[in-house]
Amino acid sequence: MYAKLILRSARRSAGDYLIYLVTLTLCVGLFYAFLSIASSHYHPDIGATFDLTGLSDGMKVAICGVTLLLWFLIRYVNRFLLRQKQPALAVQGVLGMEPRTMALLFLAETGCMGLLALGLGILLGIVLSQFISALLLATYGQPFHLTFALYPDTVGLTLLFFAVTFLVTGLGSARAIRKMPLLDMLQATRRNEGDLKHSRWMPAVTVLYLLALAGMGAMGVWLLSLYDAPRLPLPGRVLYWGNAILPLAGVAGGLLWLARRRVWGFPRLLGYLMAVAVGCGLFAALTPALRRAYFLPLSAENLNLYLTFLVVDVVFLICALFYLCGRWVGAWKGRSPAHRYAGENLFFFGQILSQLRSTSKSMALICLTLLLSLFCFLATPALAGWAEGYLASRSMYDVQISSDYNQVYDPADLPLEEYDLVTQFLEARGIAVESDCTFPLYLPREAQFHQRYKYDFPPVAMALSDYNAIRAMAGYEPIALAPGTFATQWRATAGEEDRSAFLAAHPTLTTDGGTLTLSQTTPACTEALGQTLYNDYTDLVYILPDEACTDLLPVGTNRYLTTTEPIPYADARDLSAVFRQTYSEDSVEGQPRYTIRTRTEQVNESTASTFLLRTGMTYGAVVLLVTCFTILALQQLWDARQHRYRFGVLRKLGTEERALRRLVSRQLAFWFGLPVGVAAGFALVVVPFFFATISTEITAYLGFSVLLPQAGAIAAILLLLLAAYYAATWTLFWRAVRGA
Repeated sequence: MYAKLILRSARRSAGDYLIYLVTLTLCVGLFYAFLSIASSHYHPDIGATFDLTGLSDGMKVAICGVTLLLWFLIRYVNRFLLRQKQPALAVQGVLGMEPRTMALLFLAETGCMGLLALGLGILLGIVLSQFISALLLATYGQPFHLTFALYPDTVGLTLLFFAVTFLVTGLGSARAIRKMPLLDMLQATRRNEGDLKHSRWMPAVTVLYLLALAGMGAMGVWLLSLYDAPRLPLPGRVLYWGNAILPLAGVAGGLLWLARRRVWGFPRLLGYLMAVAVGCGLFAALTPALRRAYFLPLSAENLNLYLTFLVVDVVFLICALFYLCGRWVGAWKGRSPAHRYAGENLFFFGQILSQLRSTSKSMALICLTLLLSLFCFLATPALAGWAEGYLASRSMYDVQISSDYNQVYDPADLPLEEYDLVTQFLEARGIAVESDCTFPLYLPREAQFHQRYKYDFPPVAMALSDYNAIRAMAGYEPIALAPGTFATQWRATAGEEDRSAFLAAHPTLTTDGGTLTLSQTTPACTEALGQTLYNDYTDLVYILPDEACTDLLPVGTNRYLTTTEPIPYADARDLSAVFRQTYSEDSVEGQPRYTIRTRTEQVNESTASTFLLRTGMTYGAVVLLVTCFTILALQQLWDARQHRYRFGVLRKLGTEERALRRLVSRQLAFWFGLPVGVAAGFALVVVPFFFATISTEITAYLGFSVLLPQAGAIAAILLLLLAAYYAATWTLFWRAVRGA
């Protein structure tokens, strides 16, 4: 009997469960698909140069951690369904059913839907896993073959993870049913989130924001007292003063409002603080660019704090916007009778205002979550492209060995090695060497040996013959220098303006072997030759004629090797271990530090990290996005069932079906469009700002011509997903009110 009751109740709620069921099925499918490549039964043919152990462990942690976000969706849906079924449960209680039995029936009903979503999701995951496997193999440069497989350990982990989530959430709902009075159950459909006037969430957010402003103002005053001086450029001084005055003005305005709060009202304080937040956010956003342009004395910790304040400003602006949105709509309705009484606008305004005044907190949270999701979607290609481009520039050779003299204070202890054990290891393992170059790096002047201040390290120099040797190893043509001239080799991240300014300011180079002039034929080379070529905190290397290096102080020795075949992963790992047993990679006072990097290990680790970054951020963004869309849809479906009689009244008054359809479309367009539009508007500011902060890396390793089409394709996919949820919600909403 109970089984029939559960199934009948589930069928009656099919419309309410449908969007939730589709969303949960999609998330379960993605969970299985991503975890399938971490299965112990997954053995793709990627060759001996790669190892997936680290990737598998990372995928399990990342995907399970991201999927915990689904707990909020499952909990919200359980609360939504419990609220809807409370009147029916109350009737069952009045008829004599025990609270324990009612709780078990509700738990069984939600459990059935969860099991259905799990079954469908695993089937969907088998299909989606082929796309994930194809992406993985493409990342490692291997061909893909379609093979559908069901991995038992992945199935078990999927069932265990979601079963525990359903059980914990369901037991919480069952406990609430057992403790809830029958009278409260009967009146459940008449309650909402609470009137806006009695809500305390926005005053709490305002207090926290004022505390943040106080902290930002205190830091601004401290930095102003330290660094403000007439010698600073005007934009730098304006930045320091703005970061100090604006936050303190916000705090002062809050204290003044506190004295006259009964006269001015809370909305006026929010309006003032929103204007302050815009100003503070603007100055915080300009801080990184002005610091870089004018070399302002701001530490990395100060910069991170300003970026944190920028996030706080965005959060407060969104919360205040949704808190005041209902008041703004109501004021516009009251001041514009022509719009208020046109067509069905009076009914439309009533529907919107009744929800805005009670769901402002949930709408603000949804908007913030959508903004985070959009940022993850759009930032993923930039970060992944940066990582892939940087990998290509630092893994130029099969083996790279470098040394560092930062902790060496006696020239007699400088690292001048030949690294013969590497040659012995490769011969013992039968690995043939195609090309080999061991070369010293020099200081132009010995007096620069003790120049160790951060960002003031001297660029090192190398001989022209050694430079041409590593250019040949990297596949580039050699360069030539006239007697008495020098050239420069630059990092990829050094901009054209920085190179031109440096070369214009340094037409000559004074060395211990004489003064050299800048070559007019090849003043600057920008080809990628590896990252270990440069001294710390420098972007260039001087290229000198061989005879000019005889009188210079060598401060380190690098060795680059290429092999005829890629080094297997096991051999590369053993080579690194053998090297570290002889040459320390730790920074020890008075001792040099050595570093070995093999292309096999670099490519394997970086490729795994990039794939994990791309899949983790994409999966997290999808989960956040569909969670928000599902909650928006369920809120409207709840409104349709609760207020369907209103549409019946409109029908009795003679409103045509076409007008009712238009009314439903307007209501859903507003309800979906408001949080999505606000999130998209802030994303149009946040994402370009993020791209601007890493524009040097994007230009060097990816290129905006590659990034922007990817961002456009992602935006198009998100619009299609929004349209699908909107269409599904409209269909279910219209079905609920059609027979009213």
